[in-house]
Amino acid sequence: MSTVTTADGTSIFYVDWGPRDATPLVFHHGWPLSYVDWDNQLLYFLSKGYRVIAHDRRGHGRSDQPSSGHEMDTYAADVAAMTDALELQDAVHVGHSTGGGEVVRYVARAEPGRVSKAVIVSAVPPVMVKKESNPEGTPIEAFDELRAELAANRAQFYIDVASGPFYGYNRPGAEVSQGLIDRWWAQGMMGAVNAHYECIKAFSETDFTEDLEKIDVPVLVMHGTDDQVVPYADAGPKSAEILRNATLKTYEGYPHGMLSVYPDVLNPVILEFLKA
Repeated sequence: MSTVTTADGTSIFYVDWGPRDATPLVFHHGWPLSYVDWDNQLLYFLSKGYRVIAHDRRGHGRSDQPSSGHEMDTYAADVAAMTDALELQDAVHVGHSTGGGEVVRYVARAEPGRVSKAVIVSAVPPVMVKKESNPEGTPIEAFDELRAELAANRAQFYIDVASGPFYGYNRPGAEVSQGLIDRWWAQGMMGAVNAHYECIKAFSETDFTEDLEKIDVPVLVMHGTDDQVVPYADAGPKSAEILRNATLKTYEGYPHGMLSVYPDVLNPVILEFLKA
């Protein structure tokens, strides 16, 4: 197993496949998952000649399960520790959902030369929670309910999320994949309940506006209009408007987990962006 140890002694697990001299693509997973959620993309971009790297966030997957550090500043610092250890240059960072927030926080603070482009998909920036500066946001009560359901019965909660809103399987006529539901559940249950509980605050309440304003590399923003987890109108278009060099791709009717449901559509779009 490949790991890197962070400043506070936490071991972060990662995979690193492909030619060492190829363009590195670094994948950042969503809550409460692991690098396994990128199975399709890892194989696809590996087959296109890229070096693919994906880690498990602290408290998730195979990484250590510490009692602290479950917030965006530490998540980004953990990524920096990994990219420093691997001596990555001109990397492209790709993040889904919470991972999109992690990408934005990391890229905004990355050393010059570390990052060449970024891709955020169904991502949480600029900020999810409803507040005075974000009146269109999701009320805090919705996130309180997530915390309550997780604390009461995490195993059932993770079945309900994966078989319902995450992949849009609660929509009429949806073609349900039991394999994707089971994979989601297995990834979630492998992580630490304390990390997942605290991560809800990290992905819902962190304001990424200043990070978005700092980023000057090209960023591809992808979002589905039927995202029931990170509502489209308060996320993708707003991030694209704030970023200096953004390309917004909107997908009518696509759900939050669209990378797993429609990889045949989305992977080539990301590849085109990489080659541009």
